[in-house]
Amino acid sequence: MTDVRLRRVYDDPEPGDGARVLVDRVWPRGLSKQDARLDDWEKDVAPSTDLRKWYGHDPERFEEFRRRYEAELDDPSRAAALDRLRSRAAEGTLTLLTATKDAERSQAAVLAGLLNA
Repeated sequence: MTDVRLRRVYDDPEPGDGARVLVDRVWPRGLSKQDARLDDWEKDVAPSTDLRKWYGHDPERFEEFRRRYEAELDDPSRAAALDRLRSRAAEGTLTLLTATKDAERSQAAVLAGLLNA
């Protein structure tokens, strides 16, 4: 059973986080790389700029965003990045990090759902 968790990158790390991987395309504002305490930054798995801008974190668009994003994950570079996340999850706890205020309605939540399935 995989254990993929979801957290905001601005939250303090917790002992049970396991591998901490940022899944945003853009580096979080106001956060130094040292303060982020990441194990990796998988920006290739992030949604396209066009999709991210269309979504705008509008809760009413989340289901359509999920559908479109899952289709984008078939792109070879995104699929390879997703495979790297799968490999990390197989090794132990994986915490996906995002700067998004509503982490439960973000690309990180979509990824966590796919990886925990």
